[in-house]
Amino acid sequence: MEYQITQESLEQITAGIRNKYSRVADSPQGQFKYSTGRAGLEVLQYDADLIDNLPDDVAASYCGVGNPFSLGVIHKGATVLDIGCGAGVDTILAAMMTGPEGKAIGVDIVPEMLQRAEANLRLTDLKNVTFHSATGEHLPFPDDHFDVVISNGVINLIPDKDAAVREILRVMKAGGHLMIGDQVMAAGGTPKSLKDRLSNWFQ
Repeated sequence: MEYQITQESLEQITAGIRNKYSRVADSPQGQFKYSTGRAGLEVLQYDADLIDNLPDDVAASYCGVGNPFSLGVIHKGATVLDIGCGAGVDTILAAMMTGPEGKAIGVDIVPEMLQRAEANLRLTDLKNVTFHSATGEHLPFPDDHFDVVISNGVINLIPDKDAAVREILRVMKAGGHLMIGDQVMAAGGTPKSLKDRLSNWFQ
């Protein structure tokens, strides 16, 4: 059965995401059923040398559901886009991988998360990272711009996934790499009513 997402529904989804992740921006601890912070990075087997170089406050803000970097190599000099960058941990790690000759750009819709990302960036000496307010369905970048697009637990939250995929393919260079860590419901199925689906969208 297909569900029609109305403007009212979109506003409800966006408000729910912003409400939850404004709290996560302060601290992800206890907000999720999976490990967060440095423990989450270690459980998901991020590169030990990279996470050892993260300031403690930066590592503490990590709340990814997977390790997108396990899906490929980010080469020196690459241009990387992080969709739904949150507190910017994956964006910062991508910038470490690209080196100063590359760059990493993170986008998010939650102002508090972007503020946390900027604060985290100031704890590093990286000069090749920027953060922007944008949705996955409307990326403010030119065609064929990025070598790599990453996302961690966010595509699942985007209401119009078709639009998000079209935008990713538009901004990614031919031969570029898409590396996504995300989660899907493995048991129990999705709620039958649209009301229940919307209320659980951002959990």
